[in-house]
Amino acid sequence: MTVMSSQASIVWLTGLPCSGKTTIALALQEKLHLANVAAEVLDGDQIRAQFWPDLKFSHADRNENVRRLGLLASMFARNGVHALVAAVSPYRHARDGVRARAGCHFIEVYVNCPLHICQLRDVKGMYKQAEAGSLPGFTGVGDSFEPPETPDVECLTMTEDIERCVEKLLKAMGPQL
Repeated sequence: MTVMSSQASIVWLTGLPCSGKTTIALALQEKLHLANVAAEVLDGDQIRAQFWPDLKFSHADRNENVRRLGLLASMFARNGVHALVAAVSPYRHARDGVRARAGCHFIEVYVNCPLHICQLRDVKGMYKQAEAGSLPGFTGVGDSFEPPETPDVECLTMTEDIERCVEKLLKAMGPQL
């Protein structure tokens, strides 16, 4: 029996809604796949809707969503697949908990974009709905976002293009590839 040695990472992209998390994760996945490196994007919105629709948007449910995403990401990484998590994950302590339990190389990425730019990028109209009161507790409008104090990587998506962000992430992943 052969024992597989995993060098996979969890790349955790956090930021306001519409900051560019999923776009960067998908571009990174494509780059890794072209290099024959296994990677899977775990989009927070999609995973929540498909696997645990029981969770709402209370503080406790948001933390539980992050915990579950972290567990799923750890399972991928443990099996040699880089987990590229794109999730608002608004609370610092929940992200810190995922890092502490990761059991692998964990890269926290702050996808930093000003709120007004995120609002301009919002094709689903979520910010307008939140401002109108139909999406109470929406991150950035009705609930706070706690940016990482010392992220491993910061992507400034207002001024940096996707390629630059992916380069930064590949550099951070470097020895893990």
